[in-house]
Amino acid sequence: MPNIVKKTTIVSLFDLLAPHSCRGCGRTGNPLCGRCKKYILKNHQNYCPNCKAKNPTGNCKTCRDLPAIFVVDERNSLIGELIYDLKFNSNRSLVYPLAEILDSILPTINGRVIIVPLPTNTKHVRARGLDHTLLIAKKLARIRGKNYQVEKILVRKINTVQVGSSAKERERQASSAYKINKKAKMNKDATYILLDDIWTTGASMKSALKKLRQAGAKKLIIAVLAVNSLN
Repeated sequence: MPNIVKKTTIVSLFDLLAPHSCRGCGRTGNPLCGRCKKYILKNHQNYCPNCKAKNPTGNCKTCRDLPAIFVVDERNSLIGELIYDLKFNSNRSLVYPLAEILDSILPTINGRVIIVPLPTNTKHVRARGLDHTLLIAKKLARIRGKNYQVEKILVRKINTVQVGSSAKERERQASSAYKINKKAKMNKDATYILLDDIWTTGASMKSALKKLRQAGAKKLIIAVLAVNSLN
């Protein structure tokens, strides 16, 4: 098997005593082995999470009000398991493979690119000890190169918990969930990538998209690791 996952840190004593096992197949060595990563990318088919139509180019012919959207897979998949393990078990070793997968599905973008992670509920960040979306965004920027950077342009106004809420309630909550960071400086020539882990109803992403457009962002792309359901 080719060595796809790059080594970015020196192997620690803990890694030698208790090495990672692949979340997909259980092989010892990496949190996501090269074979399982290839499987994810081989079976990847881009869909519009809003209307569920196949969307190979990212630009949905039906949802013209949305920018290009790139999605890895459904939540009920290996990607969903990786996200869960990172979020709720604080498995930071999964940040790099998730960022690598996003790098593989996103198009080449010329010029300055700013990755904007959707802000995680601050209560969740304190409880988990990490902001998983921010970590993935930073790693993706490092993989992509110097013209990519991460900026916290969006901040949360409220910290409502959407789990268990209806679609209408999620939409109501999301409509007032975000505001533009006072320190943010918008660049009309930059491409902004709105990044989130899971698209459930799309209410949060659409609200964030609206705020960025109002702030002056012209070129936008949406990147999502998983869609709640494509059915």
